[in-house]
Amino acid sequence: LRTVEMHTGGEPLRIVPRLEAAEAAAARGLSLLSLRREMAATHDRVRRALVHEPRGHAGMYGAVVVRGGAAADGAHLAALFLHGAGYSAMCGHAVLALGRFALDYGLVPAPRRPEAAVRLRCPCGPVTAFVPWDGHRSGNPVRFHSVPAFAAATDLAIEVPGHGRVVVDIGYGGTFYAFVSAEQLGLDVCSSKTGDLVNAASAVTEAVKKQFKLRHPESEDLAFLYGTILTDGKDAFSEEPTTNLCVFADEQVDRSPTGSGVTARIALQYHKGLIQLNQSRTFRSSTTGSLFTGKAVQATKFGEYNAVIVEVSGEAFYTGTATFTVEEEDPLKYGFFFK
Repeated sequence: LRTVEMHTGGEPLRIVPRLEAAEAAAARGLSLLSLRREMAATHDRVRRALVHEPRGHAGMYGAVVVRGGAAADGAHLAALFLHGAGYSAMCGHAVLALGRFALDYGLVPAPRRPEAAVRLRCPCGPVTAFVPWDGHRSGNPVRFHSVPAFAAATDLAIEVPGHGRVVVDIGYGGTFYAFVSAEQLGLDVCSSKTGDLVNAASAVTEAVKKQFKLRHPESEDLAFLYGTILTDGKDAFSEEPTTNLCVFADEQVDRSPTGSGVTARIALQYHKGLIQLNQSRTFRSSTTGSLFTGKAVQATKFGEYNAVIVEVSGEAFYTGTATFTVEEEDPLKYGFFFK
C-alpha cells in the first residue's frame, strides 16, 4: 500500500492515491455514497491497516482517492474519508490537502495560474478547492467552497448525564456537529485537560444522538451526528480568533480547527445574524493553535433549510511518502485499536 503523507493544521492525512477495488466499483456505476457502503462492508481491512496501529495511531486520518467512474461524476477526483471508527461524509482538512495533491500529482489537466480550481466529489456532495499554482508546484493557503451548510437546530436543550441541562446548537457543514460552549460543562476549551474535554464532548454527542433526530434533505446516509465541537463561546463577530476543539467518531480529537466544523459553525453564526455574507472569521484549534478562516459567500436553499455556501481557508503541507507492507502470516496485519 503506497501513500502520500500530509497534514493540515496538524491533522494528519494519509492519502491512498489509487485503490483498485474502489476504482473497479466506481467503474461499475456505484455512486460515492454506495461506494462508501461497499468499502465498509467488503474492504474495511484497508482502513484498519492504514489508520489503526501499528501503522497508524488513535488520531490518524486517511483518504482514498477515486478517479473516474460514477463516483467522481465529472470531478477531477472523488475521495473516501477514513478515520479510526469508520468513514466520514466530509472532511475539510482533507479537502485542503487533496487540492494540493491533485495539482502536484497531475490529476488536473492544464491547471491555471496563479490559482487553480480543483473539483472534488465528497460523499456529501461536490466541493471546489482553489489552490495557488505557479506552473510547477502547488502552494498555500488553499481554500474551498462547501456544499450547502445550514443550522439544523439552535438553542436545543439536552440532558447530558453528569452535566445536567445543556443548550446546544446543531449545524451541518457536510456532516452534522453539535456545538456547545465548554463553559456550560464547567470547562475551558483552552486550558482544561484534554481528557476532560473529550469525555464531556463525547457525553454531549451520545445525549444528542438519543434525544434529537437529524434529517438530511437528500440522503438518510448523511443523517448522522459526527461529533461535538466545544467552543470558547465567542460566536459574535470579532476580528480576534475564536477557539474550538472537535471530538469526532470514537473520541478522536481533531488537531486542526476542523474544516467541516468551521463550515457548520459559520452557517450557525449566519443563521443567528451574528455575521454577514463575506465577513471573515478566524478559528483556532485548541490542540495545536493552528488557524483556519471561514466566511459565508452565498445564501442558498437546501431542501427546507435556508443555507449558505461557506469558504474555508487553511494551510496543508507534505510530510512524506510511504510504502506499507502487509504480511499474510502477521496476526495483527489489519491493525488494532488502542485507547
